Amino acid sequence: MKLATKYQGEIEISQDQVIHFSSGIPGFPEEKEFVLLPFLEDMPYFILQSVLTTELAFVVVDPYPFFPEYQYKLTEAQVESLKIEKQEDVGTFVILTLKEPFADSTANLKGPLVINVEEKLGKQLILNDSAYETKHLLFNSLKEEESKC
Repeated sequence: MKLATKYQGEIEISQDQVIHFSSGIPGFPEEKEFVLLPFLEDMPYFILQSVLTTELAFVVVDPYPFFPEYQYKLTEAQVESLKIEKQEDVGTFVILTLKEPFADSTANLKGPLVINVEEKLGKQLILNDSAYETKHLLFNSLKEEESKC
């Protein structure tokens, strides 16, 4: 099927690429279908593009290369609703806020996107009982090194 995207124009996708968010995502409850598209070749960035709304697309990244200690815990109900059977089936992404310069970009660690990549089911968690914030500097370790100079 053809999909009009915010960043990549019109592209061809297959139905098995569509990730279903049964409750939508916070702030967009009617947006229940997204596709995860590569963004910037050879880089760890992706676009979570709405199937319904062309202009709704989030730049997302796997948080672990940037935040190796990042952790969250799924409830049993969340594991069941996402039909998770193996940890390897789980993909975790965080939404970025891109800034100029790019080194000032931030990651929302308080609201990770958890995706069962086998079943194509997703959910955005809200980690209320954590020290994570919605705006962690993506390149914090880089900034710390610069400040030591």
